[in-house]
Amino acid sequence: MALKVEIDAGSGFCGGVIRAIGSAEKFLDEIPGRHLFSLGAIVHNEEELARLGRKGLVTIDYDDLADMQDAGGESLLIRAHGEPPGTYARAAALGFSVIDCTCPVVLRLQDSIRSAYARLKPLGGQVVLFGKIGHAEVLGLVGQVDGDAVVVEDRAMLESALADGTIRTDAPVEIFSQTTKSPAEYSEICEVLSGRLPEGLLTVHNTVCSQVATRHDRLSSFALSHDVILFVSGKSSSNGKVLCDLCKSLNIRTYHIGSEAEIKGEWFSEGDRVGICGATSTPKWLLEKVAASVEAL
Repeated sequence: MALKVEIDAGSGFCGGVIRAIGSAEKFLDEIPGRHLFSLGAIVHNEEELARLGRKGLVTIDYDDLADMQDAGGESLLIRAHGEPPGTYARAAALGFSVIDCTCPVVLRLQDSIRSAYARLKPLGGQVVLFGKIGHAEVLGLVGQVDGDAVVVEDRAMLESALADGTIRTDAPVEIFSQTTKSPAEYSEICEVLSGRLPEGLLTVHNTVCSQVATRHDRLSSFALSHDVILFVSGKSSSNGKVLCDLCKSLNIRTYHIGSEAEIKGEWFSEGDRVGICGATSTPKWLLEKVAASVEAL
């Protein structure tokens, strides 16, 4: 079967993930055979996690951290998503040596939320965050203000929070977005909120990562210029779901896969232009493996 295959040049790890993985690899390569603990998956991609696991990266969760008695001087990596202050305190109490790989964009957002909260609290105002409830980055963000923030995932949740008074309309509100959310969805959320608050009470912060925002525009064109789209990402990647849904809304022949093993020949027809793209958590080497498998068809 003759297929024309192209990898999206802009897909692959974002800067924050590149920094975190580079730090992990540097640590593990310095003394072969030792382990590095990562609090949560360093990247939401099963193939990359398996590769790093073979090098010595051990993923632990918050229950593991809570149950642990003594870290014995081991090293703990804080991934790009960031963490609330309590996590650092717990790690220090256990005796962990912390390697902080929080993305600089997330660090700035954490600081902005703390500053906004300090302004709003004396006025009875609120911090609102557009993001995925339970997402690691969101947990780290609301943790900056001891959980005293309202998180909304979509327009319906926003409307509900306004209707039941969870979000007040008689006091100032400052709204932020999780860095990896859709710019278009965030704009809609802000527009709805602006229409419900008196003039001057709403402050909108543009906190969608610029790399993510640019990727949305580029992938829209990429999806429209190919017959078939293979979107490669881990199934637990929030950014992956957002970007894959974007591609599928523009090209019905979009397929979400985790690796080349999931490719099905019946997806393609003779002469198809096949586009390979992925999330901010998708490694380039995996995109290349998928492209090679399609070409082998």
